[in-house]
Amino acid sequence: MSDHLSRVRTALGLAAAIAVVGIGLVVPASGPAAAVPDARTEAGTAQRAASSAYSATKTLSRVFVDDQGVPVPQASYDVTVEADQTRNLRGRQRIRISWSGAQPSGGRAATPYGEKGLAQEYPVVIMQCRGVDDASLPLARQLRPETCWTASVAQRSQLLRSEGESTWRRDLYASEADKQALVGTAGLEADECPPLDVTSYNTVLTPFVTRDGTSYPACDIDSMPPEAAVDAAFPPAETAAYTDEDGNGSVSFEVRSDVENESLGCNDKVACSIVVIPIVGLSCQQQATPPTIDDLACRRLGQFPQGSSNAIGAGIDLAVGPGLWWSESNWRNRFTIPVTFGLPPDTCDVLDPRAPTGFYGTELLAQAGLQWSPAYCLNTSRFKFQLNQMSDVAGFRLMESGAGPAAVVSSQQDGGDTPVGYAPTAVTGFAIGYEVDRPKNAGELQNLRLNARLLAKLLSQSYLASDLGRGHPGIGDNPLAIMNDPEFIKLNPGLSDITQEAGATVLSLSNDSDVIHQLTEYIAQDKDATAFLKGTADPWGMRVNPSYKGIDVPRSEWPLLDTYIPETQNTCRKENPSVYFSQVAAPVTTLRKISDALLDAWPNVQTKCDLDAATLKYKVGRVDRQSYGSRFMLGVVSLGDAARYGIKTASLQTRKNKYVGPTDAALTRAVVLSAQKKPRLPFVLDQADVVRDGNAYPGTMVVYTAALLRGLDAETAAKVAQFVRVSTTEGQRRGSGNGQLPAGYLPIKKQGPTGKLFRSAQVVADAIEAQTPAPGPKGEDPAPPPPAAPSSDLPTSDPVVDAPVADAPPAAAPTAAPATVAPVLDVEAAPVAATASEKSGTAGRLLPLLLLAAIVGGLVRLGSRFFVRPPRSLS
Repeated sequence: MSDHLSRVRTALGLAAAIAVVGIGLVVPASGPAAAVPDARTEAGTAQRAASSAYSATKTLSRVFVDDQGVPVPQASYDVTVEADQTRNLRGRQRIRISWSGAQPSGGRAATPYGEKGLAQEYPVVIMQCRGVDDASLPLARQLRPETCWTASVAQRSQLLRSEGESTWRRDLYASEADKQALVGTAGLEADECPPLDVTSYNTVLTPFVTRDGTSYPACDIDSMPPEAAVDAAFPPAETAAYTDEDGNGSVSFEVRSDVENESLGCNDKVACSIVVIPIVGLSCQQQATPPTIDDLACRRLGQFPQGSSNAIGAGIDLAVGPGLWWSESNWRNRFTIPVTFGLPPDTCDVLDPRAPTGFYGTELLAQAGLQWSPAYCLNTSRFKFQLNQMSDVAGFRLMESGAGPAAVVSSQQDGGDTPVGYAPTAVTGFAIGYEVDRPKNAGELQNLRLNARLLAKLLSQSYLASDLGRGHPGIGDNPLAIMNDPEFIKLNPGLSDITQEAGATVLSLSNDSDVIHQLTEYIAQDKDATAFLKGTADPWGMRVNPSYKGIDVPRSEWPLLDTYIPETQNTCRKENPSVYFSQVAAPVTTLRKISDALLDAWPNVQTKCDLDAATLKYKVGRVDRQSYGSRFMLGVVSLGDAARYGIKTASLQTRKNKYVGPTDAALTRAVVLSAQKKPRLPFVLDQADVVRDGNAYPGTMVVYTAALLRGLDAETAAKVAQFVRVSTTEGQRRGSGNGQLPAGYLPIKKQGPTGKLFRSAQVVADAIEAQTPAPGPKGEDPAPPPPAAPSSDLPTSDPVVDAPVADAPPAAAPTAAPATVAPVLDVEAAPVAATASEKSGTAGRLLPLLLLAAIVGGLVRLGSRFFVRPPRSLS
C-alpha cells in the first residue's frame, strides 16, 4: 500500500508540474533506431521505428584452459541483438527480438517456453528481469539472476547433481564460492527445502527475489513465487529460442506488468529489463591430470547436429544447454535491454478525483483510448475522458437518449429527428488474426492468405471438425477442417494437414457488431462466397451446411443455426448431449477475449470431456492450450489489439491472385475510395469499389465521435468538441506515449488522402460546440454555423509531419501478386482507465440504461451501418 501511495504522490507531482506549464502529458518517442524487420504491417513497423528500439553487438567466446594452464579458444561469435520497441510497454505486449551471428542451435524442442525449452543445445535464452545493469545503484535496483523470472525450479536451480552433471563447478569465470558443493543454501530454515547436503552430490540454488524483497529459494515447487504455480493464469513467457543454421533467429517476446506478475513487479515506476543470453557453452577452468568427469562434462560440444530437432526431449549436454543461464560463463554474455512500462490502467481513477465523462461505443478505439485518456485526466485544463466499450448501436442509443455525451461508432446509425454529427476520429479496422505453426518444428507461419469463400465456410459451420461431424446430413463428405481443405492448401502450401477442431472455425463475436457487418459485407461482395452460401459446391465438392443455406449477408450478428447432435457411444457425450458445431464455434462477447485466446493459443472450443472425481459425472469444457509446433487457430481481432499484442494477421483476397493486408498504404487506399454524401455524416466505402481497386484493405474502418448537434448543454458540448479537436491533432502523432496514436491506426492528417477526414472532423466539432437551435417555422434546419475560431486545443500547424499526398484515382492491379503482409500490431490487457469501470458512480447509475440499450440494439435491424456501404432504411 505504501508503494502504491508513493507512486500516486509521484504522479500527482508530475501532473501538477504539467498543469503549471499548461501542456498535456505526452511522452515523446526517442532514438529513431531502425525497426527490426518482421512480417508485420507498415503501420506496426512505422510505429516501432518511431519508438525507442535497441541494437547492440558483442563478441562472445568460449575458452578451455588446458592441463598446462594455457587458455585455448574454442569458439567466438560476433552476435548482434535487436529489439523493435522498449518504451511505454503494457502487460502482454510483444516485443520483436532478433539476433544474428550466433552459434546455430541443435535439438530443437517442441516448445521453447518455460521448462519445456530446456532440452536444447545452443539456444538463445530470453527472460524478463527487474532492475538494470548499473553496479552503482542499490542492490535492490540492480539486475541479477535473482531478479530474472522463470516459471519452474528446473530453470533456475540444480538439485542433487552427480559429478558428471555438475558442470558449473568447472566454470572458468565462477568465483570459488560458487564452485562449492552447496551454493545458495545459506540461511535456509530446515523446513524450507528438502535435504540437500548429500555426500557426492552437488546443489546450486538461484532464488527469486520479489519486488518487495521476499526471497523464494527455488528448491522445489512449494518454494517458488505464486505466479509460478502449475496451471498459472498465464503460460511461461521466458524462452529458450532456436537459432537457425545461418546464425539467425527471432521471437515475439511477451512482457508482463505487475498486473500479470506481481512478484516480478514491473510497472511505470520500477525499472526492468529484457535479458538475452546466446548460449555458446561454458568456458572451463584448467583441466586436471588426468581429467575428471566434470572436466569432460564441461568441455562437451553437444550431441545434436545443427538444425536438428529434439521433440521427444532426449538428454542434452548441459554445458551447452539453457539450464545454466545463471552461470557466470553465460551471464557475462548477456545483452540487457532496458524497458519502461506505460502508466497503469487505473491511472486516471487514482490520480484524478473528478467524475469521468464517459463516451460509449466500439471496441475498435480501445487501444487509442488507452493511450489518450492520461493526456486528459493529467491535464487540469481538460475533462476526464473515459471510453466505455459496447456495441456501436448500444453506445449510439445512450448518446441519443442523453445518457452519454457522445458515442464512438464506425458507421452511420439509424436515429431519431435530432441531428447527429459524425466526426472522424481514427482510421483502423479488423483482421483475421492467426497462430499457425509450420510442420517439422520449422517455426511460426509468417504469411497467411484467406479469401471470402474460406471465411464463409468457417462461419457457416461447414467443416466437420472431427469424426463426430461425419454423420451431419448433407455435408458428411466435407473436409474435417480448413487445414484439410484443398482450397486453403492451394493458398497456403506446406502446412500440416493434421486435423484440429479449432481449424473448423474462426473465433468470432456472439453479439451485434459493426465488425461482423463489415466482415460479412466482404463476404457478400464475393461471387464465389455468396454462391457457396446459396448452395453451390466449391470446385472440390465442398457444400455449405444446410442450416446456413441462403443466409442473408451482410449482417451485424452471426447466428448459431446448426442443431446437429452427434449419435455416439461416448459416455461423456451421452451424458452431456449438445449441438456439436456450436461447441466448436463457441463465439465470445469481445474482441479482446479473442486476442487473449490467440496469445495463449487456447481455442475456445468447448468439447473437452473430464470426469469429476467428486461426483463421478462427466463435464464438458474448454479444450487445452495448443502445443508450440502444432498450433492452429484463427480469430477476428481489431487492428489495435493485433498491433499491441503482436498477433499476426492474414492477408485478404481483393481480386484474383491479389491479397492485401492492413498496411498503411492499403488503409490509405480505402480512405481514398470513400466518399461523404452529406456534410457531418460518415464517409462511405463500398466493398465493390474495394474489389475493383484491388489495393485497398477490406477490413478498413473509420471510428467516428457521434454527438447531438442540438440540445446538449454548453459544458458537455465543449467537452465533446475538445475531444474531437485534440484526438484529430496531437492524438494523431504516432508513438507509444500518453496522448499519442498507437500502432494499429492510420494517422489522420491535415493534408493528403486523410485530409478530408480531418476537415470533416473540425466542421463537426464546430457544429457540436455551436448546438444549432431547432428548425424555424418552415421546418428547415438553420444553415451550418460558420467556422469557429481556432481552439486552444487545436495546433496552428500540422502536428503530423508528412508530405501532402493528393487523392489518387484507383490504381491498376499489379500483374504479379505481392508478398503477403501481416496485420498492424501493438498493446495491453483490457483497455485501461479508458474503459468502462464498474466502480464508477456514473457507470453504475447508467447500468439500467445500458441494459435497455442492449435490448433495443438487439431488436433494431440497422441495414448497412458500416464504413463499407451506404446506410439503408429499416423497410
